[in-house]
Amino acid sequence: MSNTMYLVTGAAGFLGSTICRQLVERGDKVRALVLPNDKSTKFLPKEVEICEGDVCEMDSLKKFFAVPEGTETIVLHIASIVTVSPDYNPVVMNVNVGGTKNIIRRCLAQPECKKLVYCSSTGAIPETRKGSKIKEVIYFDEDQVLGCYSRSKAIATQAVLDAVKLEGLNACIVHPSGIFGPDDFAVGETTKTVIDIINGAMPMGIDGSFNLCDVRDLAAGTIAAADKGRKGQCYILGNEEISFKDFSKMLVKEAGCKPIKSFLPIRVANFIAGILEKRALKTGKQPLMTTFSVYNLARNNTFDSSKAKEELGYTTRSYEETIRDEVRWLKKEGKIK
Repeated sequence: MSNTMYLVTGAAGFLGSTICRQLVERGDKVRALVLPNDKSTKFLPKEVEICEGDVCEMDSLKKFFAVPEGTETIVLHIASIVTVSPDYNPVVMNVNVGGTKNIIRRCLAQPECKKLVYCSSTGAIPETRKGSKIKEVIYFDEDQVLGCYSRSKAIATQAVLDAVKLEGLNACIVHPSGIFGPDDFAVGETTKTVIDIINGAMPMGIDGSFNLCDVRDLAAGTIAAADKGRKGQCYILGNEEISFKDFSKMLVKEAGCKPIKSFLPIRVANFIAGILEKRALKTGKQPLMTTFSVYNLARNNTFDSSKAKEELGYTTRSYEETIRDEVRWLKKEGKIK
């Protein structure tokens, strides 16, 4: 295995950087694609070879893919833009769809590239009715999912599967649900919410649910897909569904912070979000909550990860354990009192 190099896109991000750390710990050679001047690059292990570039620029990918004679590569395509706004966004489409198509083209053009693992999202999979577990699908249609991010991931996922079928690309796909845990140096949506709850900046919650995975488990699952994932197969990397109420109770217990006073019923939250969105259109400011964010808490968030468990050996730690580690890290970083 010594002449294999792992090429990781989105390597300065929360999941990408955790994957890089785990590969280095395993003794693997890693090259990281990071955007020029990305401040989070400094948190990558010193053993990682840094390559500046952009998935949207085909030329900058040439350098990223170029390796010495006799080296094989495995590509982990993690880079994407996450947006919580449902509206069409050309930048999101350009990075998530255009960038993925560029990576596919490069992989096909490089004979030493042995495999591509594409990091999709559970958002790309059509929602099924409440009470049923959402399983992997074999075809992705952007019109069956809601919101720009999910649509972009559905289109990109199908592009990877088409390249497998039509051009013989050796690729498999992982679908993480939500992501949380320690070492989120760039402070993403979920980490920001956790900080807000602990610092008492969230007076109200919404009586819904979500599905979050420890970033370390998602990273291990993605690496396992590189090792063992079958060509053309998709793997859901999820956790148990958890209510917002239970999640915040665990946070309160661990961080010793004040509990959230009240939780709005979904119907009420949706009504208020509608009003806030109309007001935001007039003021041009971001609404405090949106009907789309309420939908994400109201929807079916039960995902079936049994295929990843059986084929990849995927495991998840408990919410309690992740919350404990995350609170410790946030304290150490001075992000919470």
